[in-house]
Amino acid sequence: MFKENEGARTDISSLGEFGLIDHLTKDFDIKHTSTKMGVGDDAAVIFEKDQHMVITTDLLIEGVHFDLSYMPLKHLGYKAVVVNLSDVYAMNAVAKQITVSIAISNRFPLEAVEALYAGIKTAAKTYAIDVVGGDTTSSTRGLVISITAIGYSKEEELVYRSGAKETDLLVVTGDLGAAYLGLQVLEREKQVFKVNPNNQPDLEPYTYLIERQLKPEARKDVKKLLSDLDVKPTSMIDISDGLSSEILHLCKSSKVGCNIYEDKIPLDPQVISACEEFNMDSTTIALSGGEDYELLFTISVNDFSKIKANPHLSVIGHITNVTEGIHLITRANTKIPIIARGWNSFQETSE
Repeated sequence: MFKENEGARTDISSLGEFGLIDHLTKDFDIKHTSTKMGVGDDAAVIFEKDQHMVITTDLLIEGVHFDLSYMPLKHLGYKAVVVNLSDVYAMNAVAKQITVSIAISNRFPLEAVEALYAGIKTAAKTYAIDVVGGDTTSSTRGLVISITAIGYSKEEELVYRSGAKETDLLVVTGDLGAAYLGLQVLEREKQVFKVNPNNQPDLEPYTYLIERQLKPEARKDVKKLLSDLDVKPTSMIDISDGLSSEILHLCKSSKVGCNIYEDKIPLDPQVISACEEFNMDSTTIALSGGEDYELLFTISVNDFSKIKANPHLSVIGHITNVTEGIHLITRANTKIPIIARGWNSFQETSE
């Protein structure tokens, strides 16, 4: 399972809790002046003048959110950070600090936890954030990761889910559906491996899909991109549970309806080809897949000319009066109500 360090195995109990924390965090550098005290005291100390603090937290549980049979621990550490930063960026804020807490069973040697923290460290460097604290404890069942991200924004720059207005345009960054299909490819190869452990999968046709599942990226760039275009979103949310779920959240918070257009939803060519191979509908995958970590936001129709030529942004629909409901307009010009079919961690999986 722990391919990163197959030749070495150090029992964590040999370090103890505080020794483990010291060992894992000794190489984390402080990057922000707002971090007055990071790891090493009873609590972190953070101060940012004239800024609103944005705080978000996420929990990842083995067997629910990830499968270590195909998720490398370094990738898992990276992804655990990214999914939290995405929520900060969805507020149009700048992420600067995180805390990291893990619960680990005795089947994990020190080398496995080092691999996990190598991913966390890589994410911290990539996104220029400080690791300022957290906790470690034992677990009777598998691995649990909890990360809290802290960001900052001037009050006038913050964007909430609740600001969409009638006639606003719905815009999405990047493309959708690839992460879910990457998961389908990995699950298929896991089943093949169970039958024939000597089988070597050819994953070359699915590189983009697998990368989007195992090593997603949060859209840190969007705040500056929109600022440079002189565009401030009226509402925004990140796409973690699927486009349909996020549209419903945004419309509910803003007390509006919307129409989105099937032929405007951005799809990567690998998504289209994989959908054909798996006999899946690409629109359904884009609406319900989840884990894309793109941003969905609304802008005033007056700002359309500022974004229309940008290759990173796609206008997929518009906001309507709440009485008109929330609909998908198909390629055949049929109006279909949108319902949430995205990720739900409390949903029964035995159906």
